[in-house]
Amino acid sequence: MTAPEPALRTGTPAGRGTLLATILASGMVFLDSTVVNVALPRLGAQLKATVADLQWTVNGYLLMLAAFVLLGGALGDRFGRRRIFLVGVTWFAVASVLCGLSQGTDWLIAARFLQGAGGALLTPGSLSVIQASFHSDDRGRAIGTWSGLSGVSTALGPLLGGWLIDAFSWRWIFFINLPLAVAVVLAALRWVPESRDVAASRTGARRRFDVIGALLGALGLGGVTYALIDARGGGSPAVLAAVLVGVLASVVFVLVERRRGEAAMLPVALFGSRLFSVLNIYTVVVYAALGGFTFFLAVYLQNGVGWSALLTGLATVPMTLLLLVGSPRAGALSARIGPRLPLTVGPVVAAVGLLLLRRVGPGASYWADVLPGVALFGAGLTLVVAPLTTSVLGAVADRFAGVASGFNNAASRAGGLLAVAALPLLVGLSGTGYEQKAALTEAFRGAMLWCAGLLLVGAGLAGPLIHRPPRKPPGAQPCPSLPASTPPDK
Repeated sequence: MTAPEPALRTGTPAGRGTLLATILASGMVFLDSTVVNVALPRLGAQLKATVADLQWTVNGYLLMLAAFVLLGGALGDRFGRRRIFLVGVTWFAVASVLCGLSQGTDWLIAARFLQGAGGALLTPGSLSVIQASFHSDDRGRAIGTWSGLSGVSTALGPLLGGWLIDAFSWRWIFFINLPLAVAVVLAALRWVPESRDVAASRTGARRRFDVIGALLGALGLGGVTYALIDARGGGSPAVLAAVLVGVLASVVFVLVERRRGEAAMLPVALFGSRLFSVLNIYTVVVYAALGGFTFFLAVYLQNGVGWSALLTGLATVPMTLLLLVGSPRAGALSARIGPRLPLTVGPVVAAVGLLLLRRVGPGASYWADVLPGVALFGAGLTLVVAPLTTSVLGAVADRFAGVASGFNNAASRAGGLLAVAALPLLVGLSGTGYEQKAALTEAFRGAMLWCAGLLLVGAGLAGPLIHRPPRKPPGAQPCPSLPASTPPDK
């Protein structure tokens, strides 16, 4: 017996209400992903934060998302997508209020960890609700509407956040999530239908419902991240212990996932595809450059160049607009000629943009000094995102499409996580050095050089190792999935 065809239509009140709920929910996550970097200088000054505190403010959120996003999707499949979506929205809103009320860096970092956990429940739910709720004839239009309007919220997020920071306080970038969450909950309760994986519910199957795997992955990433952030202490017991925990957890994670086979959160059979493996290494490298770029640019433009938070938020809008307009065209180009050329040329163009940004200094002009570099970086990234997403999904069997795209999403977050942890160490920025113009300027220029180098490594991988995925049988339908690689951080 098969499950009935989903019945929602885009033109009905229920269809519009479901889209409203999922778009607003995604908007909350995108807002906090993009605008927190803009808030770092202000919250750092008010809370007397060190560079390490700022790193954890970003990385606590990314760590939980990277480690638990696959588990969040599996929970929705098992216990109900609307139910887990609502839990995620409520959790995210409560954690956001705690972030806004923070009286110290320890409080803020702990709240950001909680916020990331809520995001791991919310992020996969927003798309899976659409996949499971809309009639097949309207599903493509619904996903396109969700993608387009979510992209608009990503573009507007830094502007809105910069205005809130300048007009009120950095705390309001978190408080604004509360009314948004109330609207999402009311819309979801009114219009979003419940759905779940019927076969898993009937048989009790445990496919991709892997709590141990998720915890081991979090320990592995967390240990390495802590060691990189605290490595200025040299071979201190805490750093050595973090390295040991990170390495051991990563090894055990691989062993556990291999033993569980296709029931694992991350079936090792995926890595039987060399193309899939290379694409994910490529993802980590390229998104590490993106994460390092956004972290340093927001701090430098305010504390080094002297811009307001609003103008700093405006600086990255061209990049997002290029991605919105150009990604469909890049996807079409990749479909015609294959992904190798876009995935090779894109990082090179982006690297040139970062090298141009190294000349930005105090008193810099937006139009002459910042915009050309940001635009080139955005143009290069535009050539990467859609072809990478398509190639990841094409590199594995259809039955693995959901977990493959989810893992690639996690790989992009892990790249940003590791970059934010490692780059301040590599460029010698520590303590309150981000408040000192000379030290910050030198660190920014060094960071842009490292990020450009990462992009060129990505181009070097793509040229010889990435090819067009094999064709799949006509009529093959991929599993519901997360967007594989989404900028700047979904």
